[in-house]
Amino acid sequence: MSEQNSALPNLTTSPPTTQARDGESIDSDDATWILTSAFIIFTMQSGFGLLESGMASRKNEANIMVKNAVDVIYGGLSYWLFGFALSFGKEQIGNGFLGLGYFLTDADESEMGQVFSKYFFQLSFSTTATTIVSGAMAERTNLKAYTLYSFLNTLTYTLPAHWIWADNGWLRRMGAVDIAGCGAVHLVGGVSGLVATIILKPRTGRFDTNSPPLQMASPTNVLLGTFMLWWGWLGFNCGSTFGISGKKWKLASRSAVVTINGSIGGGIMGMMYSYIFFKKKLDIPTFVTGILAGLVSITAICSLARPWEALLIGAIGAMLACPTSALLERLKIDDPVSCVPTHGLAGIWGLLAVGLFAEKDILERTFSNEFGLFKGGPWKFVGVQLLMSVVMAAWAGLTTLLELLLVDRLLGLRMSVEDELLGADKVEHGIDDDIPDPNHEEKEREGDNNMTIVELDLSALEKGEIGTTLSKTENGGKDSRKIIRTRRKLPRLNWRRAVSLRSSATKNSGKGTFSLKDGYSNGGVRLDVITELAQENGNLPTSTTNSSVFHTS
Repeated sequence: MSEQNSALPNLTTSPPTTQARDGESIDSDDATWILTSAFIIFTMQSGFGLLESGMASRKNEANIMVKNAVDVIYGGLSYWLFGFALSFGKEQIGNGFLGLGYFLTDADESEMGQVFSKYFFQLSFSTTATTIVSGAMAERTNLKAYTLYSFLNTLTYTLPAHWIWADNGWLRRMGAVDIAGCGAVHLVGGVSGLVATIILKPRTGRFDTNSPPLQMASPTNVLLGTFMLWWGWLGFNCGSTFGISGKKWKLASRSAVVTINGSIGGGIMGMMYSYIFFKKKLDIPTFVTGILAGLVSITAICSLARPWEALLIGAIGAMLACPTSALLERLKIDDPVSCVPTHGLAGIWGLLAVGLFAEKDILERTFSNEFGLFKGGPWKFVGVQLLMSVVMAAWAGLTTLLELLLVDRLLGLRMSVEDELLGADKVEHGIDDDIPDPNHEEKEREGDNNMTIVELDLSALEKGEIGTTLSKTENGGKDSRKIIRTRRKLPRLNWRRAVSLRSSATKNSGKGTFSLKDGYSNGGVRLDVITELAQENGNLPTSTTNSSVFHTS
């Protein structure tokens, strides 16, 4: 009987385990958890795209979504070629500063589970770090130049990832803690965004006093993108336990609750700030900044904090980020999606919060060997976290500066003023924002031989809106298409361009006037033409035609 039992398979054994190159081990359950988390993290690309395109003007929506796809394609290529090798590599030939090995990442059967799962998970982190920067560069960056930058920016992420997550990384050996990328992803991305927006300079007309406030293309997409980022953040933080075997599942469970509470604290603070400083209105960009800043703030400590502490940490992160957005605007630093305060400043706070609130990891003994200062831990812990913040910010700033200068020299980083005013959707992708008229061809046939053409010169605007009148010539009572061609010099721009405005065909037109209201928006021209026709034959109705030329909002 005992011999028969010994011959039966052991149904209670744990799943097969692969020994990692850096001393960790991973089984099939862990690999499933890691890969599933990475799949969720990749949905953050959609979230970033929707949020950024919703914040921008309509003429750049599609272009911003394309750039988020470029981040995955070319950032993914560079991470496969050399990014993973420099981040982790093989410990026996690497050092505390960078990894070596696994260039053109591949693995044999004995280690493919460990290598491929970790590669895929870290790839999602790397592309996210680049996508953060794309928000700061929105609406004025040459697509070809951005494509090259997305390939090069992998270098900016890879080394900080090695310092904090590889077993032989010099920050990890000092006891620094960053569980899910508060520093390596968000702080690095935020500082890179700051350098990028300073180099690019503001969008045309962004801080012109004659320009009306910019309007979001789609507040709905901004909020939808926020929800997708929220969902992706759970994969980000919970997946960073790197498995569910042993007691990792307990840490993952805590990470989920702490992550949600961090966003709750940030969202509450964002709402309070908005109601106080926006005349009792809930400003959507401020609200979103509060939520995301709360999530960033909790990322480094997600499995080592208590739920009530997460509320406090998230709220403080939002309290730092929301007013910083207004400060950057006063400094005339054009950050279209508040990338810098949301990821950069909140990222610094999140790293410091670990040194204050963290609990010692007594379950896996993997993440933290010390308690935070508020729980009896040493000041040294806070100092190490501060050192990590300074070093990562300096590295991100320097490498991003060099990368962008190189890209600018090779391809020209910024779009021309003319292309910027027309919009990247039209210039880069041939997308015309005008709504097609189903009767366009028929109207063209009717009106081609019967036109009234009037030339008009508009002087530079002194205010946001002016009025003038234009006499229309008689056309013998025949059907006509009226074309107004205008030429004007835009304020503060050494640029002139002829623009045309077509109104709908009208019948039996006689003598009359056009009351022309001219508005200036974001360095472009917006014309609202109101037709007040004198009724020579007594049978012509009054009509109103609104058209936009170089529509920028």
